Amino acid sequence: MNIELMALMLVLGSCVGVLAGLLGIGGGLVVVPSLLFLLPYANISSNIVMHLALATSLATIIVTSASSAFNHFKLGNVDFYVVKWLMPGVLIGGFLGSTIAEWIPSQYLPKVFGVIVFGLSIQMYRSIRIHSYRELPNAWITAIWGSGIGIISSLAGIGGGSLSVPFLNKHGIEMRKAVGCSAVCGFGIAISGMLGFILHGIHVEGLPKYSIGYVYLPALVAISSTSMLTTKFGAKLAVRLPSAVLKRVFSLFLMCVASTMMMQ
Repeated sequence: MNIELMALMLVLGSCVGVLAGLLGIGGGLVVVPSLLFLLPYANISSNIVMHLALATSLATIIVTSASSAFNHFKLGNVDFYVVKWLMPGVLIGGFLGSTIAEWIPSQYLPKVFGVIVFGLSIQMYRSIRIHSYRELPNAWITAIWGSGIGIISSLAGIGGGSLSVPFLNKHGIEMRKAVGCSAVCGFGIAISGMLGFILHGIHVEGLPKYSIGYVYLPALVAISSTSMLTTKFGAKLAVRLPSAVLKRVFSLFLMCVASTMMMQ
């Protein structure tokens, strides 16, 4: 890791923070493809670079989701009855996602990420408003849904808000509480997914210096430090700019990123 790469990761963290405050998204959608591009310049083998990108992205989400969850808790936006049903599934799913990522050949992981992101970008672009609501399923069904959310999120290195918020909102949880519960569950996904990547990577040869399993600490520190500082600027911009239009523009950008990743 040289000074130029560290500077680029500080800038990346700043962009992630602004986007998080502006659009309410997790940073993984930007962090993973950025690290996939930057880490090879730190002489990191292509065989492990995607695993490092996913694990490090999840580690950065721990910081941002914890902050978000705490703020939503103070505002009364966390329904612990919902969290109690969803959390076991997302914890299991987050760990399973890291295990599946270990099974998938490294050359196919970017394609898997691209497919997931392409689906999320279409969902963001359509911005479907839900008019029909259903009751939240029983504990077992909700846990199964949580497992699916956790697996997909861990495989993409994201916190899962793009999946959990629509799921909760569709089942009658008002938007602000859906976002608050999603932040808490995103913290769980990031923790379990990161731990899975650490355990699976702890004995892998060729890992860069200053890494714990697949988590690359220099990138984690650089991205987290600046993203925490710039989130408030994104939140201020969100008041002035049309968020619906911005989300559509960002979704088009994600489609381009997803297409590029699928062609890797």
